[in-house]
Formats: sequence, structure tokens, C-alpha cells
Amino acid sequence: MARARRKKNPDYLKSMFGSGLALLALLLIAAYALLGPTGIIAWTDYKQALNERTEELAQLEKRRDALRNRQKLLDPANVDPDLAGEIMRKELNVVAPDEVVVPLKGNE
Repeated sequence: MARARRKKNPDYLKSMFGSGLALLALLLIAAYALLGPTGIIAWTDYKQALNERTEELAQLEKRRDALRNRQKLLDPANVDPDLAGEIMRKELNVVAPDEVVVPLKGNE
């Protein structure tokens, strides 16, 4: 008889509805924490992207260091003669009379 009263009691139904709604909200929050764009499952994608960016950063730092070295060699106060000759030959197509130019495939 107490069960029948609880099922028909509007306060009891309201409290059950509120509890069910709260449970549903908690389940949705848990699902979002697991499956969302910043969730636990997305961490593997972030780790992979971090590894790729780390490799890319290492390559860019290596290139930057090479360009810095070239910049030091082209210092107007003290130019490296070998580099200056290389750039002159490449950009201006200048060769000495006793030099022979041998073109290589793929090197332009």
C-alpha cells in the first residue's frame, strides 16, 4: 500500500524526475569528458601532433642555424671569399677564363 501511495504522490514523481535529470546530466558530462574534442581519447591525437611539431621544430632550427652561419659568412666587414665566389658564379653566371662548367642534372 505504501508503494501505491509513492507512485501516485506528485512530490515523489518530481523528486524522481529531478534525480533522473541530474543523473542524465552527469552521464552527459562524463561522456563529453571522455569523447569530447579535449577529452581523454583526444589525448593520443594531441601526443601525435606534438611529436610531429617537435620534429618540424628540429628541422626549422637546423635550417635557421644554417642561415645564421651563412649570414655570418656574408658579413660586409669580412666576407668569406669562397662563399662570395660561389654566389657570384651562381647568380651572375660568371666564370674565369680557365674554368670549365659541367652542368649536372637536377642542379639548377
